[in-house]
Amino acid sequence: MRIEIVSPKIYTYGPLLLGGILKDAGHSVTVTRSLQSEGEVTLLSLFSTSQLLDPKIRDFVGSLSRVYVGGPVGICPEIVLGELDVDAVVMGEGEEIVTRLAEEGPSTDIPGVAFREGDEIVKTEPRPVKCLDHPLPLIPDDLNKQNVRGANIYIETHRGCLGGCTFCQVPRFFGRMIRSRSLENVLEEVRVLKKHGVRRIAVSGGTGSLFGYGKEVNKGAFIELIQSLSEILGPKNLSVPDMRVDFVDEEILEAVRKYSIGWVFYGLESGSQRMLKAMKKGTTVNKNLDAVELARSCGVKVGGSFIVGYPSETEEDYEATLEFMEDAMLDDVFSSVAEPIPGTPLAKLALEYPREENVLYEEHRGEYKALKLSEAEARCFNLMLHGQNCKLVPKLVDDALYQSFLEEAKVQGRDIKRVMDLLEKYRDFVV
Repeated sequence: MRIEIVSPKIYTYGPLLLGGILKDAGHSVTVTRSLQSEGEVTLLSLFSTSQLLDPKIRDFVGSLSRVYVGGPVGICPEIVLGELDVDAVVMGEGEEIVTRLAEEGPSTDIPGVAFREGDEIVKTEPRPVKCLDHPLPLIPDDLNKQNVRGANIYIETHRGCLGGCTFCQVPRFFGRMIRSRSLENVLEEVRVLKKHGVRRIAVSGGTGSLFGYGKEVNKGAFIELIQSLSEILGPKNLSVPDMRVDFVDEEILEAVRKYSIGWVFYGLESGSQRMLKAMKKGTTVNKNLDAVELARSCGVKVGGSFIVGYPSETEEDYEATLEFMEDAMLDDVFSSVAEPIPGTPLAKLALEYPREENVLYEEHRGEYKALKLSEAEARCFNLMLHGQNCKLVPKLVDDALYQSFLEEAKVQGRDIKRVMDLLEKYRDFVV
C-alpha cells in the first residue's frame, strides 16, 4: 500500500517513527513536510491546536480520500472531527495501531481511535505502549537541512512526566509513569541518522534526566546515554535542553557540560510564587534561582521559559517575573502567552474565567498603548525586550529584533484568541 505521512512545515519525531513501522510492515511510505499526498492513505500529524484552523490544512484534507489525524491534537478528538473532514483520529500513542488502521480502517476493534458513525462519534479506549523500542525511523532526505532551535531533529528517549503543570499536555497524553527506550535502540537510531547526514540532534522527552527513571532519578543511565551519544555525534552536535529544576544536580549538570553543547532549558514560567502555585509547577522561586546558579557554577548556560497572561495574573505577579529575570541573568529567555491547550486543566480554567477579567482581551493602556496590544500581548512583548537587557551579556535590541518580538507577541495573542473561540465552541468536550 502507498502511504503518505504529512508533518506540516516541521519534521517532528512521531511521523518518522510511524514511517519506519509502516515500512517495516512492507508498505511504500513517504514522509513529507509539504501539504501534498498521492498515497492511498494519508496520515496527518498535527502538534498544535491552531493547525486545525489553518485554511491550507483544511483544503488539503478536503482533497483526500482516506486521511487519519494523529499527534497531540488527538487528545480531544471531538474538536478534530468537528473542524476537519477526516476519517479517524488517533487519540494516543499510535505505533501499535498504525499498521492496522492504515490497512483496515477505523473500527471498534482498534484501541485509541475516534471516528464518526452516522451522527455519533465512536471512541475506543487508548492503550499505552509497553515497550518503546521500535524499528528504525523513516528518514527524509532533507532532514539534515531542518533547524529547530539549533537541531535537525528532536529524538525521543522516554515518555511521561512526573509533574502536573496545568498548562502541559505531556502527562495527560503520555501519563505520569516514565517509560524509557533501551540505550541500544536509541544509539542504533542515532548512528543511522548520522549516516543520512543528520548532524545536530536534541534529546527530547520533557525532562532529559528522567531517562531510565525507576523509583528515582537514574543518573547513571542518563549520563551513559549522553556520553554514548556524544561519542557518535561529538558534543557540539548534541543538546539536552529540557530539564526540570528539581531533577538536576552537580553530577547531571557536569555531564551536560562535558558531553553536550552545554545548555539547559528550564521551564521557570514566573517569578511570582502565587503564579507558580496556580500553575502547579511543584517548585518555588528560590528553587528556580538555585537551579540557575547551580548550572552556572557547573559551567552550563541556562535558557528559561516564562508564561504571561495566565488567568488571575496581576500586574504585581508580572512585575515579580521581571525582577526574577534581573536576579537570574539568564543566557536566553523565551516568553509566551498562556495557551489553553485542550485536555489540560488550563483549558478548563480559561473557559471558566470571566473574559472581562482576562488580560488576553484587556486593552493595554501602558507604555505600548500606541501599538494596539492586549495586556497579555504587551506583557509578552515587554518580557522579550527585558530578557535581552537581563542577560549576562546584554544584547542590543535593534529595530529588526524589536519588530520581530512585536510580531511574535501579536501572533501569539491572535492564535490564542482563536484557540479560545474553538474551546468555547466545543465547551462540552473540554470542561
